[in-house]
Amino acid sequence: MFNFMDPDFLARRCVWVNGPVIVGAGPSGLAVGACLKEQGIPFVILEKTDCIASLWQKRTYDRLKLHLPKQFCQLPKFPFPDHYPEYPNKKQFIDYIESYATHFDINPQFNECVQSAKYDEACRLWRVKTVSTNGSTRSEVEYFCQWLVVATGENAERMVPDIDGLKEFGGEVLHACDYKSGEKFRGKKVLVVGCGNSGMEVSLDLCNHEAQPSMVVRSSVHVLPREICGRSTFELAMFMLKWLPLWLVDKLLLVLAWFILGNIEKYGLKRPSLGPLQLKNTKGKTPVLDIGALEKIRSGEINVVPGIRRFSCGMVELVDGEMLNIDAVVLATGYSSNVPYWLQEAEFFSKDGFPKSSFPNGWKGKDGLYAVGFTRRGLSGASADATKIAQDIGKVWKEDLKQKKQKVPTHRRCISQF
Repeated sequence: MFNFMDPDFLARRCVWVNGPVIVGAGPSGLAVGACLKEQGIPFVILEKTDCIASLWQKRTYDRLKLHLPKQFCQLPKFPFPDHYPEYPNKKQFIDYIESYATHFDINPQFNECVQSAKYDEACRLWRVKTVSTNGSTRSEVEYFCQWLVVATGENAERMVPDIDGLKEFGGEVLHACDYKSGEKFRGKKVLVVGCGNSGMEVSLDLCNHEAQPSMVVRSSVHVLPREICGRSTFELAMFMLKWLPLWLVDKLLLVLAWFILGNIEKYGLKRPSLGPLQLKNTKGKTPVLDIGALEKIRSGEINVVPGIRRFSCGMVELVDGEMLNIDAVVLATGYSSNVPYWLQEAEFFSKDGFPKSSFPNGWKGKDGLYAVGFTRRGLSGASADATKIAQDIGKVWKEDLKQKKQKVPTHRRCISQF
């Protein structure tokens, strides 16, 4: 039980939440909140930054657009406006997310960073400790709740590889999350480390701003056209999966990609042995949907290079021995989950911060623990899990409500201080 003589306990403000605590105010957390609102279930959303969807608002480049058609990216119970294009841009998506929060009257508690979350077996509640910052003031809060929803997502923390000599390089080095536009790199030689969707788009953007990008392709990658015969490749794949096995859909996608894009291996882009959908399902590696980078690779405006051996002052040595003079480095090396840093639980989540059970079974753990936004299936996967989570909590909530009505009625507020 609670140790009221513990100095740490006495120093913290303790808050009871009459409903779930949701960690993260990105699209996944907001989706769960909206579904709970529909059922009249109170909740608290904790967000470590000062805004909703901080990844989109603060850690994305200016030219970013949704890679999938909007109907596959909308959140539950609130479609995109009809006048939006099929692939909304960054500003349009942020406007949509803000409208979503306003429509469902979702008000996260900002600047509140979760330090730890642990299930207390004795009191059968989750204890979520946070540090809250408001200007120059700093306070510690501990929340007690029956349900905990982890909505920090797959892309919580940037991944920065340890590359030999990078500290001695001397030029500008930034992660793709800090890259906004190629304007300031005009006329410069830029090494882009990574060949996923971000690496391809950053390289394309650099080209469009008259920079000279070299893109590091260390491993194999699937490149597919964004559209096939005027129809979204993703939409076509989902349609075929209703009637055909996954392996056959993969074969058909690769044949169609070959007819449209040609043989990409002669440009240094080797395809993996697994098909694009199978690779996504088993490894979580998303195929690149080409929006113009391949044309720049063909023309030589984007230089494809192999892996890096080491950096030196103003230069990089590649694994094939070639030396390149470069002015800047953009690390398009992806993101990771931050769940292992704060969630004290080892049965549901693995060491990499993802649920141990794969989609569609990775949304529910024990003792009221849930996860949303970890499906590796984008916003459509997050929306599906958000709906399931709210329905599951709703069943228990309604059952508890029936039992309470049979007893002496008591008034409980959504949040109350001990």
